[in-house]
Amino acid sequence: MLTNPTLDQMQALGLAGMAAAWRELAERNNANELSRDEWLGLMLDREVAMRADKRVRNRLASARLRFPEACIEDIDFAAPRGLDRRSTMALAQGKWLKTHENLIVTGQTGTGKSWLACAFGRQAARLDHSVLYVRVPRLFEDLALARLDGRFPRLIDKLTRAQLLILDDFGTH
Repeated sequence: MLTNPTLDQMQALGLAGMAAAWRELAERNNANELSRDEWLGLMLDREVAMRADKRVRNRLASARLRFPEACIEDIDFAAPRGLDRRSTMALAQGKWLKTHENLIVTGQTGTGKSWLACAFGRQAARLDHSVLYVRVPRLFEDLALARLDGRFPRLIDKLTRAQLLILDDFGTH
């Protein structure tokens, strides 16, 4: 059987998801009951899922969210913050990102604005949008330094490339 050479070729081609599915399918008792099309379909499904997962992980890593664990599903709507479940879930679908609209989160200090913004950032990454989280006081420092050392165009490019730019702590300093 060509299991090892085939697995080696899949790994060499960067098809780790297909290789993992191949191994799992080969170990199943009912592996011979599946058709070639079913095997291939299951392997391709795994590869697509792994690549999508990797893309989200990379987007989240480059986003540098202050609260990387924040997610829409963990929002506590029972807390007295005035969050409307229906509106929040509508925003979580990301239509506002596709139409290039802004979202401004306001509220008292300590009410979870930064966490909520990060939850929307995580959701945007899941929806395949690029995200960048920046604290405004730090951004102003970085912009001033970038002007001095010639990195200004590169920094502006980085900021404008993000499909969702989260500006946090606006007006706190």
